[in-house]
Amino acid sequence: MILEYLLLRARLFFKSTEGASAIEYAIVVAMVAVVVVVFVTPISAKVYSIFSSVITALGGTAPTKPTP
Repeated sequence: MILEYLLLRARLFFKSTEGASAIEYAIVVAMVAVVVVVFVTPISAKVYSIFSSVITALGGTAPTKPTP
């Protein structure tokens, strides 16, 4: 009885296609993460320089640039 149940569960597990969707979502998330890292790094330097120029124009002192 238990062996039949285990065989049935094994068959259902191998027929299941839900794991394929999870893998596809993981691939999409990984690609988005790569794109964010590639584009945010150069943009952050430009944003930092813009905010520094605004601070100095308002009479403040610009903070030191953070090291990566």
